[in-house]
Amino acid sequence: MINVETPSYEALALRLEGHVAWLALNRPDKANAMNPIMWDELQQAFEWLDAEPHVRVVVLCGEGKHFCAGIDLAMFADLLPDTDGQIMDQARLAERFRQTVLRLQNNISAIERCRKPVIAAIHGSCLGGGVDLVSACDMRYCSDGAVFSIKEIDIGIVADVGTLQRLPGLIPQGVARELAFTGRAVKPAEAARLGLVNANYESYQSLIENVSELAQEIARKSPLAIRGTKQALLYARDHSVADALEQVATWNAGMLSKDDLLTAMQGDRSGEAACFKD
Repeated sequence: MINVETPSYEALALRLEGHVAWLALNRPDKANAMNPIMWDELQQAFEWLDAEPHVRVVVLCGEGKHFCAGIDLAMFADLLPDTDGQIMDQARLAERFRQTVLRLQNNISAIERCRKPVIAAIHGSCLGGGVDLVSACDMRYCSDGAVFSIKEIDIGIVADVGTLQRLPGLIPQGVARELAFTGRAVKPAEAARLGLVNANYESYQSLIENVSELAQEIARKSPLAIRGTKQALLYARDHSVADALEQVATWNAGMLSKDDLLTAMQGDRSGEAACFKD
């Protein structure tokens, strides 16, 4: 087994189980509210996970009683542009704030840009920025007691780091608008019915066990084929069918692995699990 040295973080906890990385939001005393350090570390972590060949699947979860309570409200003072006592033109203030929002968007989009599948394992509260996080993941699962809410509307702001752009592609448009306009809570049964989560489990332990089993199953596949499949799915979401077919044809023309194909066929013939290179 290859020994991979993982980076350390202040607001996140990272561990490896074989080819599966478990990345946990790690501010349990604050219900994993997202402070400036966590925002920056999320991007750093997912860029590392994307680049590390040994990692094939990522599970995003939360330490403590909740997945994520959203943005740390103490951040709002820092988000407003600091003029250093100067009187600044409103247009320049607006531009500075816009750059801050774009940076936060980029922190979240790092999850989607990660070429490895990202599975969200959600328990407790998943509010505001937590919904932004899970919307950028490839798959979502939750346990009983989970609560989802687009809370931004309740504090008088427009959700601006991914939920309004990604959620309508996961659940019906009308429901996405209802949730965005009202901020009402969605419980696990409704979340599963809408397709916000793939499945709901009775307990946190059952959630983690089932997500772990799924992650390990994906990790046993060809990692190159998995990365290509994720890219094809994301490209198809944002382009026409014709363009997406061109994209996947180009991928396979250049990156269909003969080694992986032979490994898969030999494994199928022998009845043993195929062992793919990173």
